[in-house]
Amino acid sequence: MPVPPHVAELRARIGHALLWLATARTVTVDDRGRVILGRYRGGNTWSLPGGVIDPGEHPADAAVRECYEETGIIAMPETLTSVTVSGLITHDSGDLTQHLEITFRCRATGGLAGPADGEFHEVRWHHADALPALPAYELGILTQALHGAGQADFAFSGITRVLASAQHN
Repeated sequence: MPVPPHVAELRARIGHALLWLATARTVTVDDRGRVILGRYRGGNTWSLPGGVIDPGEHPADAAVRECYEETGIIAMPETLTSVTVSGLITHDSGDLTQHLEITFRCRATGGLAGPADGEFHEVRWHHADALPALPAYELGILTQALHGAGQADFAFSGITRVLASAQHN
């Protein structure tokens, strides 16, 4: 994955230390009920399009940009479907990241499916009722986007835990 310039600047200062990043992704569906997915080079699992939100960029704008850059598909955001936090990620470079992930269900409005910017080596439409193997975390995000009745999903640890944590800070 290409490193955005603002992330490269931060990395020059902090090295491999944990970096918290805001990301946007899409669950983009076409008029036949298919979902666009991509596979990274060297990987066997499929993934939703998405990536780092640039400074000053609206999350929905970033989601649409990332979908187009990675898959060649033009996506129109319809609803915010989830706000989640990824697990800790250790990149091949040794860099550590964790992501605040903002996901939108989108409708495909144009474009031609294919690995547009080279980030994915394969891009393909998949019927929602016959999806390939996805990591459980991504499958949960995709399922919420498709079947969440327009309600955004989020995790909440509970008032007692949050307030107890706040008192220790």
